[in-house]
Amino acid sequence: MDHRQRLKAVLFDMDGVLLDSEAYICQAGIEMFREKGYTVDAEDFVEFTGMGENRYLGGVAEKNRIPFELERDKARTYQIYAGLVAGKLAPFEGVIPFIDTCLGRGLKLAVASSADRVKISVNLAEIGIPESTFHAIVSGLDIVHKKPAPDIFLKAAHMLGVNPPECLVIEDAISGVAAGKAAGARVLALTTSFPAAALSEADWIAQGLGDTIPGVLDW
Repeated sequence: MDHRQRLKAVLFDMDGVLLDSEAYICQAGIEMFREKGYTVDAEDFVEFTGMGENRYLGGVAEKNRIPFELERDKARTYQIYAGLVAGKLAPFEGVIPFIDTCLGRGLKLAVASSADRVKISVNLAEIGIPESTFHAIVSGLDIVHKKPAPDIFLKAAHMLGVNPPECLVIEDAISGVAAGKAAGARVLALTTSFPAAALSEADWIAQGLGDTIPGVLDW
């Protein structure tokens, strides 16, 4: 029997896994639309959460019949966002020790987030995790089919030079768990955004990366 560890890589979603910035991007979107002369509220964004900013902002615009210029309006939203989060974001408890443990075991690490690369960069800088910590970063703009399609995790695994079944995906969203499983990876779901019952497709469920999760890195 081969006793060598099968796990070779860990693929992290960002929002809800490494940190929580949802309230700030929502606030930035509300402010961007306000500047255009339209009033929307946080509830308008809920159904588009986790789909990447193109849909997050574009879906709200479409639903409310607001004229929307994707690149210009998204760029303005990120300008507002960067100002809102300055000095206010922090990694979730347990994130840094978990990453250190993974690196200590020689695992390859990737961020695989539906967010645009600019948001990933802002968030990682704000929580003090250098982008160089990760061997690959895949954004929502790098793939065509978003979660729950497996594409973002398949691309991350390819960039790391590993097979999807050798990957642990860490997610907080129902669509993300589905994407990880569809990719053929094992999935750890965190209950930062959804209750455990909604994440039952995952292989492991925990409140956060600070929890002791038996077996999650030992397979």
